[in-house]
Amino acid sequence: MGSLAVAPFLPSKPRPSLFDQNSSLFSSSTKLKRKNQSISPVARLFGPSIFEASKLKVLFLGVDEKKHPGNLPRTYTLTHSDMTAKLTLAISQTINNSQLQGWSNKLYRDEVVAEWKKVKGNMSLHVHCHISGGHFLLDWCCRLRYFIFRKELPVVLKAFFHGDGSLLSNYPELQEALVWVYFHSNIPEFSKVECWGPLKDAAAPSTSETGGSDETKELANQSSNWDLPEPCQEENCSCCFPPMSLIPWSKMVPLENKNNPSTPQSFQQP
Repeated sequence: MGSLAVAPFLPSKPRPSLFDQNSSLFSSSTKLKRKNQSISPVARLFGPSIFEASKLKVLFLGVDEKKHPGNLPRTYTLTHSDMTAKLTLAISQTINNSQLQGWSNKLYRDEVVAEWKKVKGNMSLHVHCHISGGHFLLDWCCRLRYFIFRKELPVVLKAFFHGDGSLLSNYPELQEALVWVYFHSNIPEFSKVECWGPLKDAAAPSTSETGGSDETKELANQSSNWDLPEPCQEENCSCCFPPMSLIPWSKMVPLENKNNPSTPQSFQQP
């Protein structure tokens, strides 16, 4: 997502945001007057998030628009380029790890990955965001990161919707598939799973500074109305696919929440 770190650890030139399009999450407080002048980025937290198709590069790696994700594994890996500030979406059978290499990715952890799942015959899209854990800078600004990820998720989902548009046109029922968003954090307050409703609604344009349409945000706040899909226990069943998650860091263990069972499901990583 947006680049979140304190000034002493930042390069001399501000790092472009993952969603540095019409409204960037970060802007410098002063312009560069000299080539090597150091400036501190300031989080731009307000204003709508806008998706621009012209800034999205889509890579199809071993998949096409003909194979239904209920029969052939299908994942999304969304990152951005420091040089061009453009988004890159890889659509493949497994997460495209080549996009996740380098020191900047390990420092900022602003990628978003997702996978299609068929559970008991029903298709759903499972989206994963890394909020905190790994190093202290992520922990230090976890609340801000959680806010920004939620704010920008409609842009992410719109990128999925646009980038894989041919598949969704061929199988329009996938547009009605529920979107489950996993927020990964070592802090229980921000480690949770939310249902954002059908994909076509979750990818709707933002209507306020907190991101997402009013309907989508209401659905996310009422995510307890749906149960997180759990595969059946039968071996070699035909109603669940793929048999195990394609995202290595997707395993999350439910936290007990007896005092307020109506809140979104909370999870912790093992």
